[in-house]
Amino acid sequence: MQSLTNTPTRYGWAMIVLHWLIGIIFIGQFVLGDVMVRTTSQRASFELIQLHKSFGFLLLGLIILRIAWRLGNAAPALPASVGTLERRSAPLAHFALYAFQITLPLSGWALVSVSTLEIPTMPFNLFVLPNLPLAESDAAESFWTSVHWYLAYAGIGLVALHIAAALRHHFLLRDSVLTRMITPSSGRE
Repeated sequence: MQSLTNTPTRYGWAMIVLHWLIGIIFIGQFVLGDVMVRTTSQRASFELIQLHKSFGFLLLGLIILRIAWRLGNAAPALPASVGTLERRSAPLAHFALYAFQITLPLSGWALVSVSTLEIPTMPFNLFVLPNLPLAESDAAESFWTSVHWYLAYAGIGLVALHIAAALRHHFLLRDSVLTRMITPSSGRE
């Protein structure tokens, strides 16, 4: 039987599902953000922006859940083949990924909060989400637009490095770093 929680050598179902769901949404948000700013139809652009905001808040909730789950479930140990430098840098890289996945939606929330257009945010058309208590202005909107844009590109760069590292482990080093995030623990390990 597959385990919901982590074991000393593998991740459990909860962490695997959260990892891949967050990864897909994060990459999808980057693509959606690019498409929505290039769309010429105002109606389509408005709908894509609302969808982008909805998935941004979903991403924020999922990453908070993942961090909480991670704090209660120790990560499996790295394989013995992983060198000292990687052992030291892996936690920093994961911390950076978590930080980007939290700050990016928060910067988007700040952006819509300071917008002078005052368009309500309705995640998946379920409820109106209040804005952050920030002053509205064109200058603030310009600032948060830049912050959100730079964070998005830095975050996607970090994700690309994360993917490259996982593929390096799988295809070059041939260790279990990638497979333990695909195949859950059995609970007997």
